[in-house]
Amino acid sequence: MKLILDKPGTFLSVKNGMLHISNEEGQRDIPVDKVSSVYLSRAVSVTSEALMLAVENEIEVLLIDRRGNPIARLWSNKYGSVATIRKNQLAFSQSKEAARWIRNLLAKKIDNMTALLLILVSPGRENERDIHSVIDDLEKIKEKIFQEPGDTVPEIAAALRGYEGSASRKYFQCISNYLPEQYRFGGRSQHPAYDMFNCLLNYAYGMLYGKCEGALIRAGIDPYVGIMHRDEYNRPVMVYDFIEQFRVWADYTVIHLCMQQVIFPDFFDIENGIFFLNSSGKRILIQSFNDYLDEVVTISGMERSRNTHIDLAAQNLATMLKNFLTPG
Repeated sequence: MKLILDKPGTFLSVKNGMLHISNEEGQRDIPVDKVSSVYLSRAVSVTSEALMLAVENEIEVLLIDRRGNPIARLWSNKYGSVATIRKNQLAFSQSKEAARWIRNLLAKKIDNMTALLLILVSPGRENERDIHSVIDDLEKIKEKIFQEPGDTVPEIAAALRGYEGSASRKYFQCISNYLPEQYRFGGRSQHPAYDMFNCLLNYAYGMLYGKCEGALIRAGIDPYVGIMHRDEYNRPVMVYDFIEQFRVWADYTVIHLCMQQVIFPDFFDIENGIFFLNSSGKRILIQSFNDYLDEVVTISGMERSRNTHIDLAAQNLATMLKNFLTPG
């Protein structure tokens, strides 16, 4: 269970060895073996005893901002970055293997975009032609990613970011065209969001960032040593690289909610044209996204929940980094 506490006045403490939650709606006790992570937003209070109980039981504790982005994390000291992995992360980021890794990662992201767009196709209708045209454009961009000259990440990073940006613009414009009218948007607006769709997507991405960062930490990978995203000081740049292969899961969840037309304007607080999810909107999105991530799917021949596949991908990356041999 992911325990998300965002109601002002909520108090988290310990009672009879369980996490005890109290607010104006009432009180409840939750056994620690039922909780995998705790998300705390502003105006929520917590005791040090509750934090220690969480850490002792390997429960992640994250502080999140209004947009759902993790701004701090508390974890057990047993998860510290493995020295060999961290050393090899630095060496790997300068190697030819890193350039190949990034090319493959972005290609996988584009393949995921293509798969999601195909879900929007209505056979025999005009949108089939339009969507396949965008898919053709995405395939051409993927080819350019592999054709871009350069053997190391510094040589190709700027060009790859350009290709990635071009693919994302085409992808999201296509999505917007086929959403119900009230959810359409002019383009991606990340921080802040200026419409319902982008507000939902930004919050879902924030949830996904937290999950990916936790998976990397548990695998012994330093989230602050990135490959392509590495120029942002004091930011978890490895998370920005790692998350690319999973963004489509957040995309699908938000698109599905919009296509079902279960998202309403009163799910948002609007301040100076900026959209924020309120508690009603968060409840719908969080439940939907967590349910989706808990679904069992087959990836690389393994049947696991999507949450577990994130952990497995982090473990595979850690194994690769641990075994990485520097040239010469």
